[in-house]
Amino acid sequence: MKYALPLLLFSALMLGSSDAGPRLVSEPPGEPPLEPLSERPADTYPKNPAIDALNYAFALTLSDETDVISGEATIDLRFLEAGVERVRLDLIEEKPDGTGIRVRAVTGADGPLEFTHADDALFISLARPTEADERRRLTVVYEGVPATGLIIGPNKHGDRTFFSDNWPNKARNWLPTIDHPYDKATNELIVTAPAHYQVISNGLLIEETDLPAGTRRTHWKQSVPIATWLYVLGAARFAVQTVDYYNGVPIQTWVYAQDRDAGFHDFAVPTKQAMEFYGDWVGPYSYEKLANVQSNSVGGGMEAATAIFYGDDSVTGERSVRWRNVIIHEVAHQWFGNAVTEYDWDDVWLSEGFATYFTLLFIEHQYGRDEFVERLKVSRDGIRAFMAENPDYRIVHDNLADMSRVTSGPGTYQKGSWTLHMLRGVVGEDAFWAGIQDYYREFRDRNATTADFRRAMEEASGLDLREFFDQWLYRGGWLEVEGGWSYDAEAGAIHVEIDQVQDDAYTFRMPFQIGIHLPANGPAERGVHGAAVPPRIEVVEVDARRNVFTIPAEAEPRDVVLDPNTWLLMDADFERRGTGR
Repeated sequence: MKYALPLLLFSALMLGSSDAGPRLVSEPPGEPPLEPLSERPADTYPKNPAIDALNYAFALTLSDETDVISGEATIDLRFLEAGVERVRLDLIEEKPDGTGIRVRAVTGADGPLEFTHADDALFISLARPTEADERRRLTVVYEGVPATGLIIGPNKHGDRTFFSDNWPNKARNWLPTIDHPYDKATNELIVTAPAHYQVISNGLLIEETDLPAGTRRTHWKQSVPIATWLYVLGAARFAVQTVDYYNGVPIQTWVYAQDRDAGFHDFAVPTKQAMEFYGDWVGPYSYEKLANVQSNSVGGGMEAATAIFYGDDSVTGERSVRWRNVIIHEVAHQWFGNAVTEYDWDDVWLSEGFATYFTLLFIEHQYGRDEFVERLKVSRDGIRAFMAENPDYRIVHDNLADMSRVTSGPGTYQKGSWTLHMLRGVVGEDAFWAGIQDYYREFRDRNATTADFRRAMEEASGLDLREFFDQWLYRGGWLEVEGGWSYDAEAGAIHVEIDQVQDDAYTFRMPFQIGIHLPANGPAERGVHGAAVPPRIEVVEVDARRNVFTIPAEAEPRDVVLDPNTWLLMDADFERRGTGR
């Protein structure tokens, strides 16, 4: 294994002693029963359980004379039940300020179809009720000025550009779709635009043809199903480079023509190295290409499948650490969020928490454990500040209705990342990676829930992780502890006290590492070439407000350290108390 050994003893604590047989994690005395994961509410989006979108083909016309876009969406649907009489699509209707979409016509195989367009939904009446497992194709003709979702305007060089930003549910501003992550589909984008634009989108380039009157048709096709927030369009005057290949998959750079040299330099690394790491440790890359694209529609990065967007200022020519880490994060999303997609927005941490932690895992692999731990500590500081203002914030949302709150920065990204880090410590290195790989294998190019992920990790580890998932994902807060240690020379023991002092009434149950630095008596105990001997590690289970432990030690320690290897999300005040007897 490429990683330092984690807390394999955590597994023994969670299972219990071998002579008593496996002890599954139980609910702490006095706590209310935990709500089963399967019974937690889903979000309020009006899903179409009897309808499965298979493919969207969007033919769009862009112009320099107007911000009006003209579109024709051809949608392939499969009906899972008999008797379906209408189809609901998300599409923002025209507003009094002139933004929004006007639907001109809807047709099916038998001709025009009746429709209503209100409350930002397009309802299409079918010519006849469906049969079970029947497939039909609908075509929606529309035009309008997107209020958002597709950003039309100058980039930092003053050039007119068109760039999408669908996160999280803004595709409906310019594309008629089932705009929710649970219904993934393949997609095509056929763009007719002035010939001075180059167009980037998902998948592979199928056609590029110059047309009369100085226009050009560009056709991209994405053959692997993805969620609608990952659909992408960029039209600008680009410099384009194929940097390298990963297992035959082209790695490309698309930057503004003025930023050619700096952009080609910046994006040359570390995309391939990150793809190799995730491919080796998680599973195969799902898509036909990977392009890094400079854009004015996002501030940081946006993980659109196969064509990642980065902000106007992402190109510096300096390969800054900040933008290096954004690249790693967005590449990680191609595995988590894009290939394995949360079924419901309540589980958005399956995208953002995962991409954040897998960024750190690549940093640990590529740049060393010290930088990995330092970035864990920095993210812990951000969580502390966030939790002080939002003590009840939970990572898995509870029936999310306000999409402006779908993510929260430290509450979703960093705390989600830390939850995965603690899980890695709890289950052990081998089980963690086995669970990750099994989870990815089962749900690649599909949708998953937190319960699905929990099941994969339980099967890989043999542990009941219900309590762990509940306390870190479905509750607010984090560990705050105070304590100390003393040495009893007569008893030959270290006395350790660890008290949970967080304000809320909830008591966490977690294994703690205690690092014992014993005195060095001669060269042999100082290690090779005089190097410091690593601390002796003891693992104890903290499951009450006050926790007292006695640890045998024949000599008085130089120091006793709580969580010496940085496995726990907590604030700790822990010091020596007294000198013993």
